[in-house]
Amino acid sequence: MRVPAGFGTRIGFGERPALLVVDMARAFCDPSFRVGADQTPAVEAIAELLPPARERGVPVYYTTVAYLPSGVDGGTFVRKIPALRDLLVDDPAATEIDARIAPVEGEVVLVKKYPSAFFHTHLLSMLIGDRVDTVIVTGCSTSGCIRATVVDAVSYGYRVAVPEEAVSDRWPEPHAANLFDIDAKYGDVVPLAEALGYLRALPPVGPPRLAAAASG
Repeated sequence: MRVPAGFGTRIGFGERPALLVVDMARAFCDPSFRVGADQTPAVEAIAELLPPARERGVPVYYTTVAYLPSGVDGGTFVRKIPALRDLLVDDPAATEIDARIAPVEGEVVLVKKYPSAFFHTHLLSMLIGDRVDTVIVTGCSTSGCIRATVVDAVSYGYRVAVPEEAVSDRWPEPHAANLFDIDAKYGDVVPLAEALGYLRALPPVGPPRLAAAASG
């Protein structure tokens, strides 16, 4: 499918990026969970992005998802997807970030309840505080929380880059369709190699910002 004229202009990277890892919790990366799938290729791609980001002092933010046993804090979203009730507050077996791409000291893990990483979390305030102009969005799922996060990011005025190999979905058709739509309307879908090259070319700015883990 070709992008029609007037859509899909490349915005490019800015000068102060942040790396966002959306919902790569154990439950989403393990097919034994009702919300899970084998996301090894995306995990491996994110694992490649983390070292150059950390070496250049690029802030890295993670999100996870967790609910009370009743699911009341998830509203209609949890009623629509009852499998989300497997993601319980204080259950690290489900909600901790996959060990292959685990946060290091100083990296923030935000707990969210709804698709966008921005909705009712502290993400926007932290991006402003870090003077970020570019959000590199990775994680899952392309058709859900990635898309919602990308739409909010561009709505707040950020440049958005989505390394294609670093996002995933449970189903290939919505994955492909949403990558197309994101690239046409909201952000730049780029090869992993391009994102890596950009991060590696950034000037060193000192050690990563040390901050306490936060919850939304």
